[in-house]
Amino acid sequence: MAAPLPPLTQIPADLVSLEDYAAYARSRMSEAAWAYLSGGAADELTLAENRHAFDRLRLRPRVLADLRQADTGLELLGQRLAHPILLAPVASQRLFHAQAEYATLQAAALLEAPMVVSTQASVSLEALGEQGGAPLWFQLYVQPDRAFTAQLVRRAQAAGYRALVVTVDAPVVGVRNREQRAGFHLQPPCEAPNLAGMRLPPLKMEAGLFGSGLLEGAARWEDIAWLREQSDLPILLKGILTGEDAQRALAVGVDGLIVSNHGGRTLDGVPATIEVLPEVIAAVQGRVPVLLDGGVRRGTDVLKALALGARAVLIGRPYVYGLATAGALGVAHVLRTLREELEVAMALSGRARLAEIDETLIWRGPRL
Repeated sequence: MAAPLPPLTQIPADLVSLEDYAAYARSRMSEAAWAYLSGGAADELTLAENRHAFDRLRLRPRVLADLRQADTGLELLGQRLAHPILLAPVASQRLFHAQAEYATLQAAALLEAPMVVSTQASVSLEALGEQGGAPLWFQLYVQPDRAFTAQLVRRAQAAGYRALVVTVDAPVVGVRNREQRAGFHLQPPCEAPNLAGMRLPPLKMEAGLFGSGLLEGAARWEDIAWLREQSDLPILLKGILTGEDAQRALAVGVDGLIVSNHGGRTLDGVPATIEVLPEVIAAVQGRVPVLLDGGVRRGTDVLKALALGARAVLIGRPYVYGLATAGALGVAHVLRTLREELEVAMALSGRARLAEIDETLIWRGPRL
């Protein structure tokens, strides 16, 4: 394969949708980095379904609506947001652009999008907090070292982060065959400064997963209750796919849920997130906000998620494709494109404000 191309300094005329970015991004990263970013678990069935499930949904627009006071703003966890599009946590962004998470945050600030910073970011959470400019949420993996985990929470709160997003669907890494075939592994300068100094538990390397000790420190429900005691920041659980887990999350005092299957990167064969969203919404009954990630590529996808009850959506791969393509400029263009598409979709469906988007917007007719 040819050497990766350098990032662009301006957006070419043929980059008009989020999907257009994939080819540009692929030519600007190694095969291993591409496999890491774009691949999913095992046979990648769930990765594909996240996209296809949106395509199967149809819209039911209304006409002649009063659009004079149209607005995409919303209140979420006590924060006023300009639109319902957030940047999902993506680790090790230095793999994709030299400016890494700094460039992503610059674009998020310009487009008024909250950024969820990964525990495994290639830039320290404090450094991003100092740059500021956009609302920052901190994505947390509960580490086997609970004292270190509590320290991470305190660091995020001290650095001005406004929420904790606890990823709960990855006690272990999924079987990622595409990464294995490409020989992917992290190496300098891609490191995880937020995890520096953490003590790792001893493992029995001759054992399989069961019996190795790797699962001894995996997060449990009591750890979520414990986290609730560590901080007064809003806590969201990311990785909820069932009504039962949604109800249990409410019982331990979380402030929000993110319906997510980790972008199809953990357990293959689970449903698309947009398919299970109604079950989670029904279980929550409006007590906390529910967000969604997975497969969002168009403004109409955002509209469909909101119609089925999500308060906001998160995007991951698309903005990192933008990062690899053109740094902060690419991320900003991805965000602007998606927001503009949402505005067009709202206008054409007769919804001037987010509060007017409900399930009546989803067509329930027979399929041919």
